[in-house]
Amino acid sequence: MKATLPTPHLRSFPSPTPLSFKLSFAFPETRRKSLSISSTPKGTPSPSLAYVPLRVTASSQAASAPTVNLTAIPTEMKAWVYGEYGGVDVLKLDEKVSVPEVKEDEVLIKVAAAALNPVDAKRRQGKFKATDSPLPTVPGYDVAGVVVKVGSQVKELKEGDEVYGNINEKALEGPRQFGSLAQYTAVEEKLLALKPKNLDFAQAAGLPLAIETAYEGLERTGFSSGKSILVLNGSGGVGSLVIQLAKQVFGASKVAATSSTGKLELLKSLGADLAIDYTKENFEDLPEKFDVVFDAIGQCDRAVKAVKEGGRVVALTGAVTPPGFRFVVTSKGEVLKKLNPYLESGKVKPVVDPRGPFPFTQVDEAFSYIETNRATGKVVIHPIP
Repeated sequence: MKATLPTPHLRSFPSPTPLSFKLSFAFPETRRKSLSISSTPKGTPSPSLAYVPLRVTASSQAASAPTVNLTAIPTEMKAWVYGEYGGVDVLKLDEKVSVPEVKEDEVLIKVAAAALNPVDAKRRQGKFKATDSPLPTVPGYDVAGVVVKVGSQVKELKEGDEVYGNINEKALEGPRQFGSLAQYTAVEEKLLALKPKNLDFAQAAGLPLAIETAYEGLERTGFSSGKSILVLNGSGGVGSLVIQLAKQVFGASKVAATSSTGKLELLKSLGADLAIDYTKENFEDLPEKFDVVFDAIGQCDRAVKAVKEGGRVVALTGAVTPPGFRFVVTSKGEVLKKLNPYLESGKVKPVVDPRGPFPFTQVDEAFSYIETNRATGKVVIHPIP
């Protein structure tokens, strides 16, 4: 069946060795000079599904973009599609989806890697169908890849640029019908930034929505130098970045974070001064209170008990208990551009779940995994052929 999707009105190769937990980070420093990709060397071990409970490192081999012929863009592509809301079983890999048209302020990206977020699952389940784009849908928010076509009003990006971003300006309001879980996707230029030079496509793909959420949440709480923060679910996609941004960008005086026993060393390696094992102690019972509590797990009723008088509590999911508040992130390429120096210097590091990256043919399995709520960092899809 050929799925032809209308343009919505609303508005990255060798596969990297899976990340494993250790006490330090090491990221590739290579900068790709061309758009070609070599195949994975013989003897490269397959990703292990065993969970390794200490420290995060990245592959010593960069995940490069697929070979791209900038003059030969196909009319059809492979993409994951669902035509009805429901469980993982509604996802289908379709090989004859129309490549999206590019509007004047957009670029077409040859997707090298994508990532999943909890909002992807909620969208597929129909949790915000009233404001969703029409079905059928190609899901996916996060993308990293190569620009292969530019619209007439695009000012900065050009063909051949390696970029990354969250393709939906508003996560819950009219997200794009053509998402990133496809070989090509069209994106507004203002939502993208050049990919950090030291990161491969798989690492970059896991950043946009999570790092934008972490940054905007900290800004909305009025977080600033000298303040303390408690991060609930510090090992998750957003939480792992909140720890790093609070310490490295905002100048936190103290960062505390919660996780299960096996992920405490990860929290410390990310910069947490106090790593709290939620299986052994209740964070709200600590004598110390915090200027800000960033609830990335859905425990706002407990989070408000750990904040100082006059402090702020931001809750990303679950019921909100006053004085807690919730927000929906706005995708901005400018935020990524602002944070790129911290990423390129290594002060802020992506955390990719060690069970991945998941190959493009296993997007349904990746969805099942992220819906267990046990992912560490981000669940990444790579390579996308």
